[in-house]
Amino acid sequence: MQISTPKLSRKFYPLILLFAVLVLLMPRTAKFNYDYKKGSPWPYETLVSQFDFPILKTEDQIQEEREQAGASVIPYYRYSDEVVSATVRNVQSLDLGEYNSLRPAIVTRLNDIYAKGIISDGKVKVEKGYAEVSENLIYIQRNKRATQYPRSEVYKVSDARDQLVVLMSKTYPSVNLDSLFRRSGVYETIVPNLIYDRSMTELSHAESADYISPTLGYVRADEKIVSKGEIITAEVAQMLDSYKEEYNKVFGYSGPRFLLYLGNVLISLVLVTLLYLCIFLTYRRVFKDRSRYLYLLFVFLLSAIITFLMERFAPGYMYLIPYPVFALFLQAFFHKRVMLPVYVISLLPLLIFDGNGMELFVMFMTAGIVTILTFQYLNKGWLQFLNALIVFGVELVVFLAFRFIDAGSISTWWFNLVQIFVGSMLIVALYPLIYLFERLFNLVSGTKLNDLADTNNPLLQELASKAPGTFQHCLQVMNMVETVGRALDADVPLLRAAALYHDLGKMRNPLCFVENESVNPGAVKYHDGKTPQESAADIIRHVDDGVAVAAEHHLPDVIREFILSHHGTSYTGYFLNKYLNDGGDPSQISAFQYHGHKPVTKEQVILMVCDTVEAASRSLKEFTPEAYDKFVENMVAAKEKAGQLEEADISIREMNVMKTVLKQYLQQLYHGRVAYPKRKGV
Repeated sequence: MQISTPKLSRKFYPLILLFAVLVLLMPRTAKFNYDYKKGSPWPYETLVSQFDFPILKTEDQIQEEREQAGASVIPYYRYSDEVVSATVRNVQSLDLGEYNSLRPAIVTRLNDIYAKGIISDGKVKVEKGYAEVSENLIYIQRNKRATQYPRSEVYKVSDARDQLVVLMSKTYPSVNLDSLFRRSGVYETIVPNLIYDRSMTELSHAESADYISPTLGYVRADEKIVSKGEIITAEVAQMLDSYKEEYNKVFGYSGPRFLLYLGNVLISLVLVTLLYLCIFLTYRRVFKDRSRYLYLLFVFLLSAIITFLMERFAPGYMYLIPYPVFALFLQAFFHKRVMLPVYVISLLPLLIFDGNGMELFVMFMTAGIVTILTFQYLNKGWLQFLNALIVFGVELVVFLAFRFIDAGSISTWWFNLVQIFVGSMLIVALYPLIYLFERLFNLVSGTKLNDLADTNNPLLQELASKAPGTFQHCLQVMNMVETVGRALDADVPLLRAAALYHDLGKMRNPLCFVENESVNPGAVKYHDGKTPQESAADIIRHVDDGVAVAAEHHLPDVIREFILSHHGTSYTGYFLNKYLNDGGDPSQISAFQYHGHKPVTKEQVILMVCDTVEAASRSLKEFTPEAYDKFVENMVAAKEKAGQLEEADISIREMNVMKTVLKQYLQQLYHGRVAYPKRKGV
C-alpha cells in the first residue's frame, strides 16, 4: 500500500526553481548581527564604530520637539524701503522753525533706526487655535531672504521715537527735542517699516512645526559605542539603533563577496529543504498532484516575495501585510496538518531578515493559527469581518505584549496600530483571490465542495428525479463516508461531494439498477431476457456515463476521479458468476470488468469501501454485532484480494480504524427496535 515514487521532474524541478528565485530575492548587503535590549548588559566585545553616523532621534523626541516648535508663533515681517523713503521725504518737508538746521541730523538718525527696523506697537494677530506669538524672535524678509532675528534688535514705534531723542540729544543737549518733535510733527512721520505678513507667519509656523531635524548628533569613526558588559541605557540603545540603521542602509559588505552569496544560498537551501520535508512528512501524495503541489509552492513563494520586497523598500510598513490570509489560501485546498507547518515556514524569512522579526513572527504565527481555527465558523458574509476583528485582537495582544516588554512610549504606537487594523481588514478583501487561484491551478476549494454537496444543486435534483433509488443510496454513502472520514482525518468536504456524484451516470439508464426498479411484483425487470454480457455492459456503462455527465456539467476533475475509481478495475460479480456458472469461457471475463482505475488516495479508498458496504448491507439477513463484524471483514478482504487497494495511500492502521467505524455505523443504522405491546380491549 505504499505510494510509488514520482518522477524527479515532477518532484524536484519546481523546488529547484523555487530555490533559484529565493537566492535572487535574498539581500545583497550584510546584516547587523547583534541582538540587544535596554536594561541588559552588552554580551559582545566592545563595539567601535567603523564609520561616521548620525544619532537619530527617537519618535518621542521628534514629537516633543514638534510640540515645542508649535508652542509659539514667530511673526514674519517684510522690510519696506518705500516706507523709509516716504518718512525721509516727510521729515524734509517739515517746518522746524529756528531749528531747521537740525533736519539733516534728524534724517541721518532716522536712517540708522530704520536700518534695524521698526514694528508697530500693537500685538500681531494669528489664526485662531495657534499658540501665543513669540516675544523673543521674529523673521525679517529683506531682498527676498528671510532671516531670524531677536525681537530686541528692532524697535517698536514708541521705542523708535525715544531712540531718536536719545541720539539727537548727544549732539544737541541744549535743545528740548521732545517738545520740538511733538510741535513740528516729527513723531507722526515715524511709522513701521517692518510690515507684518500674517499669511507668511502662519505658513512658516506650519513648516517649522513639520520639519524637525531627525538627528541629535554624530558619532565619529573609531569612536566607542558600547563596552562589553556595559548596561544598555536608553542613550546607548539610541546610538545602537542609529548605528544599525546606517549599517543596514549604506554600509557595504566588507568581507569576501562570495561568502555573502554563499550565506544567501545556504539560507535559501535551508528554507526549501524545510518546505520539502514538511510536505514529504505530512502529505507526500501531493507530489503526484502537480496542480496542488505547484500551488503549495506558489503560496510559499508569494509570501517570501512580499516579505523581501517590503523589508527592502518599506520596512516601516511590515505590520500592514495581512500574513494570515496566506493561511486561508492554504486552508482552502489543504488539510490542517499540511497548511499549518507550511504557513509557519513561510514566516521564517521575517525571523531571519527583518530587524523586528521576532515580534512579527510571533504575531503573525499566532494570528494565522487563530484564523485557521475560526474561519471555518466565520467564513460567510459579514462574519468574515468579525473574523478579521478577532485577528486584529490577537495581533493587538501580541503587539502590546512586546511594547510592554520594551517599555516604549505609547505616543508612537498609533501608526503601527492603524497598520495592524488595516492589515486585518485586508484579509476580507484578499480572500476572494482564492477563486482566482482555484481557476488558475485547476483546484477545488472547500467552499466549492460545500456548494457541490448542496442537495438543492440542479444536477443532484435531476439525479433524484430520474434515479430516486440511486440518489438515496448516494445520501447513505455520503453519511457513511463522512463518519469514516472524520475518524481517519480525511478530507470530509471532498468525501461528501464525491459520495453524492459517484453514481451520477446511473441517471442515463436508471432502470438498469435494482434500486430504481419498480416494486410492483408483476412488473417486467430490466435484465429479463438479457445475456450476462449484455447486462454487465449496461451496468459497467454507468462509470463512463458518469464521467461524461460530469464533463458536461463542468464538475471538477477530482470528482471525476472518484467516479472512475469507486469500482476500480473490479468485476460485476453477480453477472460474472452467472456467466461462469452457465459454462462461460473464463478467458473472456474482461467483458465484465469496470472501465476505471484503482483508488490511489485515502479518500478514494474510503468511498470504494463504503459504496460496497452500503449496497451489500441491504442484503443482510442477520442484524447482530457478529454478523456486522463478519460482513465488513469479508467486504474489505474481497477488495484486498482483488488487488483493488494495492496502489492506495492508506495504512493498515487506517484500514483497521475504517472497518471498526463501519461495523459501529451498521449497528446504529440497523439497530433493533422495541416492539410496542398491544393495548388490551382494542
